[in-house]
Amino acid sequence: MAAETVADAVAAATEAAVASTADAVASASQAAAVPAEWPSVLNAVYWFIMVPMVYLAVVVLVLGLVGRLVAILRAPPQPYSLRLYPAAKRPAMAALRDTFTMPQVRKRAPAFWVFLMIYHAAFLLLILGHLDILPGLNIMPSDSKHMLGWGAVGVAVTLSTFYFMLRRFRGENRRISVPADYLLLLLLLFTFLFGDFMSWSNSWAGTVSL
Repeated sequence: MAAETVADAVAAATEAAVASTADAVASASQAAAVPAEWPSVLNAVYWFIMVPMVYLAVVVLVLGLVGRLVAILRAPPQPYSLRLYPAAKRPAMAALRDTFTMPQVRKRAPAFWVFLMIYHAAFLLLILGHLDILPGLNIMPSDSKHMLGWGAVGVAVTLSTFYFMLRRFRGENRRISVPADYLLLLLLLFTFLFGDFMSWSNSWAGTVSL
């Protein structure tokens, strides 16, 4: 009889302990659960970043460019001549050639010139690739998961930016560089890398094995 009483007491104590543990676990789970309103808040934040802030950035860029252009046009004329000698026979063509081919850079720093050409060509393709998100504009097939260049454009801009960063750690470039120069290059580099991870995962994830 005493044994049965002890067994009943042990069973009752065990059941009480199990029930108490279950209640504690349930209470902890409820406390740690994500509130029901959080997904809607996160969706609102995501929408604000991806829609209004994009248009706001474009508006700020356009207004800044227009304001800068107006300031330049309204500025008083320079007291000295900015002409180059000897004067080119076709100034407009000479200006375009200097702008897009950078012959002086090619003569002084051929390696830098090569990476500049690669960077600007790839950046142009990058802009065209992002225009593909606009409705009604299909640069790539609508059923394709690839961006323009199949990931190679990201490789080009990223490697070029790495080169621009590394060349600032030696020689005359290091002496004339300020912290803002490194910060701007780091911002560019991480922006490209974040885009690369998305582009490369779409284009190469199914074909590259580690």
